[in-house]
Amino acid sequence: MKVGVLASGRGSNFQSMIDHVDLDVLRGIELTVLISNKRKAPALEITRKHDIEALYIPYIRKQGSSKEECRQLHDQRILAALQERSIELVVLAGYMRLLSPQFIDTYPDRIMNIHPSLLPKHPGLDVHQKVIEAGDEFSGCTVHFVNKEVDAGPIILQTKVPVRKNDTEASLAARVLVHEHRTFPKAIQLFSEKRLSVVGKVVFVEYSGDWEESWNQRQAAYIRHQEKIWADAGKPLAEVLRVD
Repeated sequence: MKVGVLASGRGSNFQSMIDHVDLDVLRGIELTVLISNKRKAPALEITRKHDIEALYIPYIRKQGSSKEECRQLHDQRILAALQERSIELVVLAGYMRLLSPQFIDTYPDRIMNIHPSLLPKHPGLDVHQKVIEAGDEFSGCTVHFVNKEVDAGPIILQTKVPVRKNDTEASLAARVLVHEHRTFPKAIQLFSEKRLSVVGKVVFVEYSGDWEESWNQRQAAYIRHQEKIWADAGKPLAEVLRVD
């Protein structure tokens, strides 16, 4: 299955997808192209290290055109690139632009996003600060299909993460990010195997046989890899993920 990734920033979720493919956790997946609206997005550097095609498609505000017209023109250029490459699933990995209705209609229930809260709580920006200010006992991450409402599409998977009493925005964000990197690839694998069905705003997941057990066994290789990455960065996962 050919996947197109849209990213505006560092691309850490994009990197986790690459790692899942390289470790044979994600199977039958081709990360075909990454498209960014930011010329200096670190995600573009990731593509150069892994021989993945990258495209920089800037948003251009044309004089005399409305904001909506410019957005549609920008999205038309991205859509053309995706369709030329026969992309079957579009994933948003830190893409900081709202998609036009035309874009969403072109890929119905084939655009995935990950949000760093347990939707429908705390949509939008500044999520971790909102969680802390609300005194929530749990936060987490949500993978959902994208629709025409912000962070309101059908929910595919959620992972719950405890909030510590002494959490800062940074400490909570790190704990949630660890689970983002594990949850997003799982949703992509389920989609590729046609195990997701959408009825209204509800996603039904088919976990027949030993699917979850098999996935968990494969993903153990990624978790070991992830632990090494965080340890090398001076942030042992045992400390990042501790709940007391």
